[in-house]
Amino acid sequence: MRARGDPAAAAAAPHVSVILPVHNAEPWLDECLRSVLQQDFQGSMELSVFNDASQDRSAAVIERWKGRLEDAGIPVVIGGHDAPAPRGVGYSKNQAIAQSSGSYLCFLDSVFTSHGPTVIMPTWFCSRAWFFHVGPFDEGGQGVPEDLLFFYDHLRKGGGVVRVDQSLLLYRYLPDAATHSVLETTIWTHRVRFLEERVLPRWAAFTIWNAGRQGRRLYRSLTAEARRKVVAFCDVDEHKIRKGFYCHEDSQERPKPRVPVLHFRAARPPFVICVKLDLTGGAFEDNLRSLHLREGQDFLHFS
Repeated sequence: MRARGDPAAAAAAPHVSVILPVHNAEPWLDECLRSVLQQDFQGSMELSVFNDASQDRSAAVIERWKGRLEDAGIPVVIGGHDAPAPRGVGYSKNQAIAQSSGSYLCFLDSVFTSHGPTVIMPTWFCSRAWFFHVGPFDEGGQGVPEDLLFFYDHLRKGGGVVRVDQSLLLYRYLPDAATHSVLETTIWTHRVRFLEERVLPRWAAFTIWNAGRQGRRLYRSLTAEARRKVVAFCDVDEHKIRKGFYCHEDSQERPKPRVPVLHFRAARPPFVICVKLDLTGGAFEDNLRSLHLREGQDFLHFS
């Protein structure tokens, strides 16, 4: 990190604000703040911390690092409150953003959506202007997937995603992280509804790739209108394929829907893929590539 000693540069708004909400994070703050100090970004940067009613010594750790960071040319803005209870991650991030001034926002926080999507919150980097166009974060507090809701609003408003193929982030997953307060069923419901809102209206019919538990769960979670678009499941499991169909036993329809189960080469796109990546030694990925399909048009990953 180059120290920025130019007074004119120091007076100007920084290029990047690192947004750090904190709640009882004392055991991990040293490593977290050291990572800010060790960044090799050559532009101007500030750290904006909001302490959400921490009951440990998080505030003392932050104050101790403030001098070290500012000596290295990284201004530190500290806010927070000491109410009896925290206000939640969404509130803390909004407050940290409001007190910051960088043209771009880089999130360095302890929450991500453990049940999906694959774009986890600490990997986000967006302009301040775009954040205020989309945001702010939902401040519903515990149990609200504020990052997933923001991400979906970002897509609804025409936002895109740029993938960086290098590994730039080490994420620490903790048993008592706030992410565990978000129920898996809540995440699942939001994801299914977004799929029905943004993707399925473009398709007259589609195939669910995975005749196992996750594929069947997706089918059952769809609205009746969306279920009628499912023409088949596909798989590589010979047992499922030999059975020949999946019967939706809980359906109120008579006769109950029976959806064919096909080998993936016999199925037709578009596909909603409910197979997790990197779990088959590359076999699934090879099968998908062999079909020469276009992601976003012929298939999309749901799991």
